[in-house]
Amino acid sequence: MSTTHDQAMNYVYQQVLQRLLSFFSRAERTALQLLIQRLVVAAGGMERIGTYKVLMMHPGTRDSCYTLAFLRAAQLSIAGRAPATFQLRVATLRLGGTTPTIMENIHKSYGALFVYDDPRVDVLMVDNREVLPFSHLTPMSDAGRDLNRTNLLMLGHLRGTDGVFEACDECYLATGEFCTQMARWEGGVDALISAETVRQQKQFLAGLTRGAQKAGLPAITHPACSFDGLFSTLDQLGGDYYRELYAGHETVEWRPRERFEARRGTDYIDIQDLVTGNMEERWPLLTDFLGLQPDEIDAHLRENEYANPLLSAHLRGLQAGFVKGLTYENGFREYIQRALLRMRRRRLPERLCDQVLELYGDRQAIAEIRTQAAAEAQQTLGLNEAQQLCLLFAPFVDAGAGLENFLRRCHPGMLVAMPELHKAMQGNAAPEQVMQWMIDVSGLPVSLICKLYGMRSVAGIGHEAGDPGLSTEGAGGFEDGDALSELSARH
Repeated sequence: MSTTHDQAMNYVYQQVLQRLLSFFSRAERTALQLLIQRLVVAAGGMERIGTYKVLMMHPGTRDSCYTLAFLRAAQLSIAGRAPATFQLRVATLRLGGTTPTIMENIHKSYGALFVYDDPRVDVLMVDNREVLPFSHLTPMSDAGRDLNRTNLLMLGHLRGTDGVFEACDECYLATGEFCTQMARWEGGVDALISAETVRQQKQFLAGLTRGAQKAGLPAITHPACSFDGLFSTLDQLGGDYYRELYAGHETVEWRPRERFEARRGTDYIDIQDLVTGNMEERWPLLTDFLGLQPDEIDAHLRENEYANPLLSAHLRGLQAGFVKGLTYENGFREYIQRALLRMRRRRLPERLCDQVLELYGDRQAIAEIRTQAAAEAQQTLGLNEAQQLCLLFAPFVDAGAGLENFLRRCHPGMLVAMPELHKAMQGNAAPEQVMQWMIDVSGLPVSLICKLYGMRSVAGIGHEAGDPGLSTEGAGGFEDGDALSELSARH
């Protein structure tokens, strides 16, 4: 019966492969053969391919879905011509921005590629540092949501007020820790494989370094320049990247603890040179085969895979309106302007720029968009507008150096309570209403506010631009001839 079942499943897998290959161009088929060759060499020959295990991080982006399809084609191609094929571990970290839509897209890609019941593939997810079988129907735990929110607030406050705030440094740090732990899970893996571009690799490593610096981890003595040195960098950070940030506070450990082992030597296999074609050519594979419903505009507006474009633009608007003394519209349009410049530099179709304008370029629509963004920030980040503003002003770090400015701009009625606020942040007794105000306005417990009060901000590293040379920080707005205005004039 087992043999009959295996034969039936092998037939199914080969049918999946044939259908998958029908969506590949000639260039992609050639790249697939090169990928197979690269994997066989890395494994030490075809006779060892059956015990070779590779790890792929799957955040649910369209690029990661495509990469998984590419890897699955390689795995099934080898299985069709050899006694065994490589093992694949695919893991998803549930962050604050990991929406139900993202989980649904991951599930659809898994279903289309028939990985759920294939013993050669592990499909895992991590929620609140617990490794679980992947399930798109399981909601994120309340504890996991709270952990993501607290990480966002703590690292966000530690940036100080110099840079533009983006909700992503805590994601870089959490993903680095996630990668370290997944490489130790159940016997470990031989290699991490990804298709990140050179720019994306540099962006991740810069974000990881910033996050580690904010979290008080020891300085990275030999920082990696690409993912070839990623595990060397991760090893320098240790296993718990939040040990200094939450020292003295109760934290949850990675679990099930007994299933983690010492990491064996893990290589990096870079396949970005093999991922051919452009995204326009991949839509049939993504939509017709994998069944995804990717938001094309959202994907092009993102500066990185973690930053929600609508929330990023919203936070820019709040920062411009409250911190810089400009207007919400000015900050919002600044973000969209930078995105349009980035899209044009990448020579994306003009129709996409027109769609961005249609969604975000109408001045009269920005008030409505602001309401929508505020609701999404509450749902996704768990922060109301008062807490977002507190985060943008970062009034607690550096012994409360920014507290007076924050109160004058946002809570002038609390200026009389400044001495009591400082007492509370120093850990001394203070009126109950003062303590409760601190909790309500920040979203943090008083104990962690006291922790921030005693820490120094990490100046000058608040924002990682999506592309070099595109930052307009400090410009105070855009000239009438900017890209957004040019597009507006055509409508």
